[in-house]
Amino acid sequence: MTDSSTADATADPYSIREELPTPETFATLREAADMPPRSREGIEQGLPNSVYGVIVVHEPSGETVGMGRIVGDGGTVYQISDMAVHPDHQRQGLGTQIMTQLESYLETEAPPSAYVNLMADIDGFYESFGYEETRPASKGMYRRTE
Repeated sequence: MTDSSTADATADPYSIREELPTPETFATLREAADMPPRSREGIEQGLPNSVYGVIVVHEPSGETVGMGRIVGDGGTVYQISDMAVHPDHQRQGLGTQIMTQLESYLETEAPPSAYVNLMADIDGFYESFGYEETRPASKGMYRRTE
């Protein structure tokens, strides 16, 4: 699957692949996207436990420049997680392609009435995929371990 936002699809330098990033790439992309760091131990334990994941590869360089994954129990609860596109490759529809792929997986694999959530620090992007704020019905919370 390639990024359909490019005018000439035959010249598209990106490919979307159904796989997870390496731990090194995961940490690098999170840092580049100004996301909070994760411990190396946490990354190595967590990535293999993903339900599903995709990466974006810049074909001319072979560099992984985007990622997104789904975590959860594979039946009742899913969470969109670790969505990131390297700043040098943003504004080219890659985030939309990642979300489209993740949503396609959920539509095919998630049972009826499954709960899909995400934490986001940008406005307007995830809403286009049907996500809504939970307030006032409920509120999202978090805490970090030390």
